[in-house]
Amino acid sequence: MTGRPTDTDRSRNSDRSTDHDVVGTWVTADGYIRQQLLPNGRYDEARGDRRSAYTGRYTVTGSHLDYVDDTGFTATGDIRDGVLYHEHLVLYREQGPS
Repeated sequence: MTGRPTDTDRSRNSDRSTDHDVVGTWVTADGYIRQQLLPNGRYDEARGDRRSAYTGRYTVTGSHLDYVDDTGFTATGDIRDGVLYHEHLVLYREQGPS
């Protein structure tokens, strides 16, 4: 072994370095659905006035998200051009105060 990175190592490191920073609040254009992606790998989704309508955990691989609801339901999402496509939903990162 030479200690030099192999193509496989570069690919793994590239995948790791391209994991999107998804932590924060994502919201639909109408504001009805608000999904908080927490730094500990948990999520909390509100729907309208219903807080914590869905809760569970998520993992990120590159620009792909895998969700597992606390009831065992699974879902996926993908980030493209700064937009989170979560199953049939389109969510935008909520901007904090300027």
